[in-house]
Amino acid sequence: MADKSCQLIEALENDWRDALCSKDLDRLRSLVHPDFVLIGTRSSGPFTMGRDEWLDAIQRRDVDSIELAIRDATVLEHVMIGTIEAKWRLKYLGRVIEDCVLLTDVWVLEDGQWRALRRHSTPAPCANSTDTRRK
Repeated sequence: MADKSCQLIEALENDWRDALCSKDLDRLRSLVHPDFVLIGTRSSGPFTMGRDEWLDAIQRRDVDSIELAIRDATVLEHVMIGTIEAKWRLKYLGRVIEDCVLLTDVWVLEDGQWRALRRHSTPAPCANSTDTRRK
């Protein structure tokens, strides 16, 4: 894994995290592509969620914390794929949710700006170490 690739995706992922935690919808709209789709699983099974539905859900939850660890990053000319371990704690519809997931984020470069096009979220066991970055 190239350090420069990791640094680029880490900066974007941290920016995305900070915008989520502060509910900065303008920043989220600039980071997330209009064709964004979240793909994940719930106890009821797999689901997909488009950008507008995802942005609406952001407004109904309060994020306490999000910890990110970049596991891998590949940067091509106009596409970047990152593998990220994430642990978050949030309040949603009156419940506290703590979750650990493995994310695959696909970013595209358009008009000089990287924007998230897809996020695939898979439940994962929580890592024990706080320094989980693989060298």
